[in-house]
Amino acid sequence: MKNINIIFASLILLFASCEKVVDIEVPTIPPKLIVDASFEVFFDENPVIANTVVKLKLSADYFDETIPVVTNATVFLTNLSDNTVISFADGNLDGNYEPTSNFIPEDNIVYELTVIHDNQTYKGKAAKVKSTPLTSVVQGDKTLFSGKETELKINFTDDGTVENHYLFDFTKIIYLALEDRYFNGSDYNFSYFFQEDEIELPTNMTIKMTGISKEYYTYFRVLIDQSGQNGGGPFQSVPTSLLGNMINITNEENFPLGYFHIGESDTFSLDLVEKNN
Repeated sequence: MKNINIIFASLILLFASCEKVVDIEVPTIPPKLIVDASFEVFFDENPVIANTVVKLKLSADYFDETIPVVTNATVFLTNLSDNTVISFADGNLDGNYEPTSNFIPEDNIVYELTVIHDNQTYKGKAAKVKSTPLTSVVQGDKTLFSGKETELKINFTDDGTVENHYLFDFTKIIYLALEDRYFNGSDYNFSYFFQEDEIELPTNMTIKMTGISKEYYTYFRVLIDQSGQNGGGPFQSVPTSLLGNMINITNEENFPLGYFHIGESDTFSLDLVEKNN
């Protein structure tokens, strides 16, 4: 037994002496411009208001903890029906560019977004996508597998004259993209379930529904699949080169990431309470 112990100890010393630290060089990718320009027109408000912020960042390597913001770009919007130009400025130097004058996107107008950064020009076009108001949002009492989920029951009436796509924003990091293929023109209701670790009750929650284009619907579904629901938001960091509708007209090979979109939005706020077990 003593001999076995001696041999075992020797093996430990042998493997320990062979241990070597190897530095692996992780390849770096030149940063790309990320354009998050998802405009929202809250058409059911009186007066109508809009969120028209253009958020600019640079892509970062996978292990980087921070994502650089872009504060030195030139940003403007062109109304292509009359060539009116709306200027944007980053007053707080946080990468968020806002219109320098009051701006509400109009119906049936194509707008062109222009971003000039690092001597390169990026452009994208969008027109406002119509939506419908939320009829109701209430807390339900059903659960799924664990019995601890929180149910939201959502109701709205779909416009049957057109093909509609919707984006639901539940908590700014939890999203749902929906198409009306199976409920076109119907009074539609569905349930969304929060997992126990996704929400802390009681709380006040604002649910937002936005009309989106078919192209943005496809883009956003892929983006959510890549980024995950709890990664700090879908535009925090794009894991792969997912192409949006912004084009680098100076150098096509240095394409940007992100999207320019305009959609009508509606919101519904409610107080969620803790269930009695």
